[in-house]
Parts: sequence; C-alpha cells; structure tokens
Amino acid sequence: MDDNCCSTRFILVRHGESVGNRDRRFTTSHLSPLTQLGREQALNAARWIAQRFKPDLVIASPYLRTRQTGAIIAEYLGLAVEIEEDLRERHMGLLAGQPYPNITNDPTFDRERFWLWRPAGGENFEEVRARAGRVLDRLAQTHRGRELVVVSHGGVMAALWAHTSGGWGAAKVPRNCGIMVAEHAEGRYKPPSAHD
Repeated sequence: MDDNCCSTRFILVRHGESVGNRDRRFTTSHLSPLTQLGREQALNAARWIAQRFKPDLVIASPYLRTRQTGAIIAEYLGLAVEIEEDLRERHMGLLAGQPYPNITNDPTFDRERFWLWRPAGGENFEEVRARAGRVLDRLAQTHRGRELVVVSHGGVMAALWAHTSGGWGAAKVPRNCGIMVAEHAEGRYKPPSAHD
C-alpha cells in the first residue's frame, strides 16, 4: 500500500448475480448459486481489482454465492480465501422467498428509517451493521498494512457503508459485484468510496 504502513484497505465486493437476484426474490437458502452472468461479473471484478490494488487475501461470507465469487476473484489474483460467518446476508424472516417489492407492502416499513425496520422473524440493518462491523474492525487490527478483498452481500455492503462512514445517509445496496473501498487508519475509518 502506498499510504500509512499501519492502515488497512478493504476492497468490499458484493457477490455476482445469484439465482435469487435473477428471479428478483429474497433468497430462502444459503446454497443459492451464481448464474453464468454472476460468474462473468466476478471475473470482471477481479480484473478491476488487479488493475488498482495488490490484495493479500480474499475473505468471504459462508454463503455459496459469495464463496463462488470469492473463489473466482482469488483464483484470478492468486490468493487464498478465508470464510467469515458474520458476513452472511441479512436474515429476511418471513420475506424469504418473496419478490423484492413485497418489502414495501409491510405497513410497518418506514422508508425514512429503513435501517431500524425488522422484517417479521428477521434482522434489521443495525443488527447486520453490528455483526459485520465487528468483523471489519477485527480485520483492521489483525491485517494492518494490508489490502483485503471482502466478498459479502447487498445488505451487508449497505451496513458496512454505514459502519465505515458513520451513518446511513448515503448507504445503498450496490449492484452485483459492485465495489466499495474503505480504509482504516489511526483508529478510525476514512470516508468510503463506491465503484459501481
């Protein structure tokens, strides 16, 4: 890295298109695989990363779609892959298997404070932020001076944006294989940048 030797740079990547994404439904299984388009997106992300960074390791959620994305990126970059359980996607509770637009049919859904809304039987974004943020904080300490590729999910990416920026104002779910870059130095995160 060309900055402070004690900083940690995170190249955060959403997984490639999965079968659930293609069908526009909240997934019901951690075994939902990538589509062919998703595999191509992962390879394109790997090429983009290789042109700009020199990561040391790929870290992925345990779900199949993230492990597949991480494996494609890792193979292209010649890196190992480690799994982090707490990078798993937000649990959508009773919305699992439902079309994406059904989220707004819930009368308790508050677009103005979406991060506090919890689908019945699921997690709210603040809970995702807490568990995924702990992973990022730990990695920032144990991998100082390194660049890491972290492959997760749309909901996790939005939560990590809030975690690294300090608020939900600009948080969003990136497209499949959308990339966000965050850096941790001197005990805090610098404002993240999105690369969709």
